Amino acid sequence: MKRSGINSVIRDALAFVRGRGIEFPPFATWSPDDWRRLGENHRELVDNMLGWDLTDFGGNFRDTGITIFTFRNGNLYKRDLYPKPYAEKLLLVEDGQVLPFHFHWKKMEDIINRGGGNLILHVYNSDRAEGFADTDVHLTIDGEKVVVSAGGAVCLKPGQSITLMPGQYHEWVGEGKVMLFEVSTTNDDNVDNRFYSAQGRFPAIEEDEEPEFLIFNDYKNYVQFK
Repeated sequence: MKRSGINSVIRDALAFVRGRGIEFPPFATWSPDDWRRLGENHRELVDNMLGWDLTDFGGNFRDTGITIFTFRNGNLYKRDLYPKPYAEKLLLVEDGQVLPFHFHWKKMEDIINRGGGNLILHVYNSDRAEGFADTDVHLTIDGEKVVVSAGGAVCLKPGQSITLMPGQYHEWVGEGKVMLFEVSTTNDDNVDNRFYSAQGRFPAIEEDEEPEFLIFNDYKNYVQFK
C-alpha cells in the first residue's frame, strides 16, 4: 500500500465514523511526532497494538482488505501487566471489499454490524490439517443457535451480530459500506491468524508521502520509550 493511500483511508474512516456519532480516543489522530514523544506511561498502547491497522493482504486494498481501529486489548504474554481478557475493535468494510478466509487458534469473537450495508459471511470448520472441513458449522446469531452447511453463507444486517469460535474459517464481503464492532477475547494479530490463501497480514508500505497517522505496525520505527 502507498502511504498516501493509508493517510486517505484513515481520514475517510474518521469522517465516516464521526458522522455516525461515534468518537475516537485522542491517540487516533496523533501525529508521528506525538508518538515519538511518548513516555513509559503510554507503553500499553504499543505493547497491546492499540490504534489503526490497515491491510491489503498483498493485493488491491479496495478489493481485498480491511480498516481496523483497536480501542482496547489485553496481552497474551504479559497477563500480569495487562490483565484484560478482552479486546474491542472498530472494523470498516468497503462495498465489495473481501476479508479472506481465516480462523483464529485462540480468539473467540463477536462481530456486530453497527450500520451501513449488509455483511455476507461464508464459513467452514477447519480440519486437523487446517483445511476446510466438510462438516456443518454451528454458530450463534443474536442468541439464536444456527447451523450452516460447509461453505454456506449468512447475512448480517445492521444491528445483527454473530459469534465465531476458534477454528471456524470465515470470509466476508460488504454489501455497501459496513461499520462493524468486534468484541473478543484478547487478540494478537502477530500470531493468532491462520489465513487459507491470503499473501500476508501486514502491508508492505511504499512511502510516497509523509505519514499523517501511524498504523500499529509502524510503532517500532517511531516509538522509543525513555
